[in-house]
Amino acid sequence: MAKWQSKRPAEGFGIGQYLMLGAAVTVIFFLCICAGSVSLPLKETLRILTGRSAGDLADAIILHVRLPRVLATALVGASLSLCGAVMQGLLRNPLADGATLGVSSGASLGAVLAITFGVQIPGLPGGGIMFFAIMFSFLSLLLILSLSYRLDYSFSTNTIILVGVIFSMFCSSLINLLMTFAGEKLQAITFWTMGSLSGSTYGGVLTLWVALTVCGGILLCHARELNAFAVGEDNARHIGVDVRRVKLMVLIVVSVLIGVCVSIGGTIAFVGLVIPHITRMLTGPNHKKLLPATLFLGAGFLMLADLVSRVLLSPLELPIGVVTSMVGSVMFVYIFYSSRKVGR
Repeated sequence: MAKWQSKRPAEGFGIGQYLMLGAAVTVIFFLCICAGSVSLPLKETLRILTGRSAGDLADAIILHVRLPRVLATALVGASLSLCGAVMQGLLRNPLADGATLGVSSGASLGAVLAITFGVQIPGLPGGGIMFFAIMFSFLSLLLILSLSYRLDYSFSTNTIILVGVIFSMFCSSLINLLMTFAGEKLQAITFWTMGSLSGSTYGGVLTLWVALTVCGGILLCHARELNAFAVGEDNARHIGVDVRRVKLMVLIVVSVLIGVCVSIGGTIAFVGLVIPHITRMLTGPNHKKLLPATLFLGAGFLMLADLVSRVLLSPLELPIGVVTSMVGSVMFVYIFYSSRKVGR
């Protein structure tokens, strides 16, 4: 087992710890609903959420602005964190997350194309962006896997990561080229590429919920296989794991989930990279415990990041991707330094 995966917590992680995580996420949820450019008391917020609406401005703020945004933020955070934890286990690489595949970059390229050319689906607001993001995430996965297979018939982890990084650079150059000719849409594209959930709707929340339920359920069901991958693909193959099938299945499911998240929230960095490391310090490397806990921590982290983006420079709003990049980069350097220091 890799050294970065081998450290176990001093005590077992059980139901009580999951309940504590759930309680913490619930507190963060209500904090994010109440706080903002216009702060509302918890009592009034609960009144509105329980259906006792008075039809005033506070109702509109809570029900039509903050509630869908906070729900979408929690679901995106949980999804990206889960994808990161799965990719780190599958590829046995502490620097891996969903973006390592290049799928995030591909989805971003598709969304930027839709924004630039004004692609729309009648009767479905934002449907063009979502369709292009998901479609390009699939196409990116097919291209990356095809190139990896041509270079290495065994689908080596290093080959997939290398091809994914190169593809991400290529997509970034195309996005910059599109931004050069975007004209009046440049500001919208720029803000979107830095990550934003300000325009979240209940339709987007429903889409994220369905995607996380289906894709997340599949990934959670592969926890045993991911534990086998942690000790090496050869060992996993010897204990009966169909390495090639499992790897392809996980890569496809991750690409779908990331494509949906990117289409709704834009490019949000470091969530899938940092949160699994923090969770692993609490639960240990067992994916049966790690993956569910990652959902809670990812949701809580991104809700707090979104709250900071809304209130730090109020009434101005920072892109959430800026906040996650600043906080995540510092946290990752600290985590990486601490793990190296302990491993000596």
